[in-house]
Amino acid sequence: MKPGVLVTSHGSRDPEWVALVDEAVRAVHVPDGVPVYSSFLEIVEGRLIQDGVDALETDGVTEMLVLPLFVSSGSTHVDDIGQSFGFPKAAFRDGDMAPFTVRRANVTMGLPIDDDPVIAELVWENIKPLAEEPKHETLLLVAHGSREKLLNRIWRNGMSQLAERVRSLGGFARSEIAMLLPNQAGCVMGALRRKYPGEAVVVAPLFLSRGYFTSTVIPERLEGYEYRYNGEALLPNPYVSRWMERQIGEWLEGLKELRAAGVEASGERKLCGEQDSGDSSLAAGENPSGSGASDGQASAGGLGIRRILRYDGTRRRLVRM
Repeated sequence: MKPGVLVTSHGSRDPEWVALVDEAVRAVHVPDGVPVYSSFLEIVEGRLIQDGVDALETDGVTEMLVLPLFVSSGSTHVDDIGQSFGFPKAAFRDGDMAPFTVRRANVTMGLPIDDDPVIAELVWENIKPLAEEPKHETLLLVAHGSREKLLNRIWRNGMSQLAERVRSLGGFARSEIAMLLPNQAGCVMGALRRKYPGEAVVVAPLFLSRGYFTSTVIPERLEGYEYRYNGEALLPNPYVSRWMERQIGEWLEGLKELRAAGVEASGERKLCGEQDSGDSSLAAGENPSGSGASDGQASAGGLGIRRILRYDGTRRRLVRM
């Protein structure tokens, strides 16, 4: 059994964007012998997801964690990636990507950021200079969002919980969220200004890195309103590397437990009702999939935070409780 990690993010034509992601991935501390490959959904030719799968399998990886470096489980990109690895759809929509070819590795699907407490710490650190009297101020968390009804609900749930974490950390009077898709930012800001005319609003963008959305779209959507904003994104920040480390560590611990229990990769397929074929090459859709829940806690990399996160080996997912 050889584990390896495939970090996947969107990709960009901006080499600085790609460099920020690569730096965060390089900063991840993993045990010796565990390769970590930074891949991209699109644009970055030669380093796409299939390239990453091929590279890890060439390196002898037989257990692969796909770690989606995305803001929300409601992202259509995360849903598409999961479906292309053979995992169930997050909503009533079929992905528009072809299945990935996985020849021998068992694939586990990791978790996007959602309401992660480590990222809540990061967002608070980003906006702390803007907070003068938090108990008399409102936090407004702004992210991309989705028009898909069920995916929009997933975005909203994750954002609301993350905003509440940040509100609690900073001691804000209240928190609110707004998506750019659908266009909610101006409407939400207008409602806040009418309901709490004497309170300052601190706007926190929930984007992986600075760029068009943080520098242009958000200011345009909030034009005409008074608010505090510095456009700070999640990268560069060591907390993102710590977030990845925690998921990887929980997954590796889960693999150890399975190994100690004598559960082998082929047995995993049988547990999930899969049939083994004589061909050693498995299409992604033949990998075990599903969701599940089991108890456990994982430490958040020295940040003094604990999060309930557990590797479900039977269904090959990291799960939240």
